[in-house]
Amino acid sequence: MKNIRICGVGSVLVGDDAAGPYAVRWLEANYQFAKGDETGASVAVEDLGTPGLDLVAHMTGMDVLIMIDSVDNHLPPGSVTVYDKAELTRHMPAVRLDPHSPCITECILIAEMAGECPSDVCLIGITPESLEPGPPLSESVKNAIPLAVEKALQRALLHGACFSKRAVAVEADIWWEAAPWGACAG
Repeated sequence: MKNIRICGVGSVLVGDDAAGPYAVRWLEANYQFAKGDETGASVAVEDLGTPGLDLVAHMTGMDVLIMIDSVDNHLPPGSVTVYDKAELTRHMPAVRLDPHSPCITECILIAEMAGECPSDVCLIGITPESLEPGPPLSESVKNAIPLAVEKALQRALLHGACFSKRAVAVEADIWWEAAPWGACAG
């Protein structure tokens, strides 16, 4: 049985950087996966927040790792781009600007050296409009969420995942949009 993990990556405290966490919550609210023992593929959906090198731990034991994150790739805001493992590891790791920046390339390389890297790793990037502190997502990024989720589902489907759209979506747990951000501003 294939083990597939779909992860949202990003900080819910920094505007469009919350695209990954928002996407996985939207996915869970709108779709459901069949149990792995019925389909041959087990799918876990998780919000990883802002992982550093601990991302390696989320790769081990997986056959497929699908990450959704905001990616500043100089495309128009809300653009959705899929990067596969070869594209992610083609260049030397970039210098991390802060401790919250994911180190995806480094983690793939570490997992490869340990013999624990999933055979398929992809990053579904959503180009941010704003990375200012606080919610909510910009409209361009919010409108891109269904397409990013569709790309994740297509990738999971290639590996035997079985899912269905919920007849009635459940409420997505986007708790940070209701947080009293103004009170935190000081």
